Amino acid sequence: MPPISLAEPTGRYLSFEEREEIALLRAKQIGVREIARRIGRDPGTISRELRRNAATRGGKPEYRALVAQWKAQQAAKRPKTARLATNDRLREYVQERLAGKVRRPDGSIVVGPEPPVWKGLNKPHRQDRRWATAWSPEQISHRLKVDFPDDESMRISHEAIYQSLFVQGRGALGRELVTCLRTGRALRRPRARAQNRPQGHVTADVVFSERPAEAADRAVPGHWEGDLIIGTGRSAIGTLVERKSRSTLLVHLPRLEGYGETPPVKNGPALGGYGAVAMNAALIASMTKLPEQLRKTLTWDRGKELSAHAQFALETGTKVFFADPHSPWQRPTNENTNGLLRQYFPKGTDLSRWSAEDLEAVALALNNRPRKSLDWKTPAEVFEEQLRSLQQPGVATTD
Repeated sequence: MPPISLAEPTGRYLSFEEREEIALLRAKQIGVREIARRIGRDPGTISRELRRNAATRGGKPEYRALVAQWKAQQAAKRPKTARLATNDRLREYVQERLAGKVRRPDGSIVVGPEPPVWKGLNKPHRQDRRWATAWSPEQISHRLKVDFPDDESMRISHEAIYQSLFVQGRGALGRELVTCLRTGRALRRPRARAQNRPQGHVTADVVFSERPAEAADRAVPGHWEGDLIIGTGRSAIGTLVERKSRSTLLVHLPRLEGYGETPPVKNGPALGGYGAVAMNAALIASMTKLPEQLRKTLTWDRGKELSAHAQFALETGTKVFFADPHSPWQRPTNENTNGLLRQYFPKGTDLSRWSAEDLEAVALALNNRPRKSLDWKTPAEVFEEQLRSLQQPGVATTD
């Protein structure tokens, strides 16, 4: 047997001392969970260790620390030859199902629509995709156990299939097969990149849980919800809805000078019209038209367009709170209103073609429609009642 190393590994891996402890406890017929508790490891780690690295020379598995250490080191050697590169039968099975070759009972292949030629680019948008009959890597991995229950050589994990498609140097499968995946990506998207999106503008004092209790109760006016509706060509319209009256304000966000003419500058201003600076200015202009008593809080989505919320709160006196990620139900009035607005601003259209006067007309139409939730009063009528209740000397009103 080749010599083994007893050097201390990182804390992620079991050490030789831990394997000795496992062997001693296992010899005393102590269970997996109790072993895990005593050495401070997860029960799954102990279970896999006993299953993978047990000595089998005697005909039955018997856990020995020295053999387990050698087996772990052999398995950890890199680089390894991909299983799909050495097992022709397994590779053919995976490629056939990944390519979506559907066969009739007589064994003949069903020919589907002819897709466009793959150009090696990322996921195509609004174009024909390859005929969607392919199996996913996970389906292939688990189906192997059904089709070959007694053949251990016909085993592969879904992660190994993905690596053969995405990782350079492990390409045992045809590169063009990435178009058969559901996402159609030519490059892998790390999970951490999707989860760790920068949201530094959402600090602990502006999260949804810090919003005052009266904002959740529609008995008190002056609490607003807001968001953007997005159109093509980086166009957008800001929407503000008052929770009690359901009154709607539409914020005009015209494109800035130079849009479509000058190339975009990294970390420069967002010329689409709803960057942080432009958004702040437009929101301030809209909110400051209201009496101070009717602009208490604003609940917004997590979008970066309101990253300058501190300046907005300072100039308007309106405290901003951000809803939790993927929680549209925390802004129900705004979400419902955005759905109504799509009657006027359909998805897939350029919203920059609407002027401020057009948006005002749409808001008037929406605010003068009776609502069941308001006992068939209109939002404009309820909002006017709120204004009359606030009539005091020195308090400005809206026309």
